[in-house]
Amino acid sequence: MLYTVEKNYIKILDKTEFNIEHILECGQVFCYEKTKEGYVVFPKDKFAKVIEEEDCYKIYTEDPEFFVQYFDLDRSYKEIKEKLLKNKIMAEPIKFGYGIRILKQDIFETLISFIISANNNIKRIKLILNNLRTNLSKDKKSFPTYQELLTCDENFFKTMGSGYRAGYLYRVLRQITPEILQSYALLPTGELREKLISLSGVGPKVADCILLFGFNRFDVFPVDTWIQKMYNSFFPPLEKRKTISLNLVKQFGELSGFAQQYLFYYQRSFVKN
Repeated sequence: MLYTVEKNYIKILDKTEFNIEHILECGQVFCYEKTKEGYVVFPKDKFAKVIEEEDCYKIYTEDPEFFVQYFDLDRSYKEIKEKLLKNKIMAEPIKFGYGIRILKQDIFETLISFIISANNNIKRIKLILNNLRTNLSKDKKSFPTYQELLTCDENFFKTMGSGYRAGYLYRVLRQITPEILQSYALLPTGELREKLISLSGVGPKVADCILLFGFNRFDVFPVDTWIQKMYNSFFPPLEKRKTISLNLVKQFGELSGFAQQYLFYYQRSFVKN
């Protein structure tokens, strides 16, 4: 994708490969806010302001190198979309969400965020994560560190709004460290999934989300209500989400994660509208 890097901003020159609304509103991330000017994103301890102009996007940040990686700007989504379009069911979803890019998110932040996301809505997920940031991080903005979260008891997580997930958060912080999570990156996808499912608060769907958004494993297909509805509208209906996921991975292979995002974003937006 065409982009340039300046001292304090990145200029995205190809708007067919990058749409900030598509990227942030497709369900893969929660640490962002929409503003009158555009969007602000704040992964880990970083911050960027993304503004759309007539012929480009500008990502204003003190750390351009980080956000080149975060937005995965060196990957050609044109090629990915061309391959996916060989499957007829992808035509409308790709047309609708043409500017989606899968972010390269911090593994630990992704784990905590998607444990909180289980049976939850985006507004509430963002509220809980904001509560954690403002109550734990020194600058009130950064995602809390492992050590900061480790000092918290179950009741604290409840006061942050996490409900029954408070126990999951308390226990998972005693099962792993960021270093342990990072070591999992060496494992094949199937073995890594089992490791994740063994953690408190991580079921099959959450595990697949962590695989896709944290570990950038594109050979997975997270299935929730929206994907199940999509699947059952195109194929013989199934109730078991595990079977749906396996069937879709068979169809899309190493591009499954990309297909999932286009289909999820389209299905959720289309049905809602």
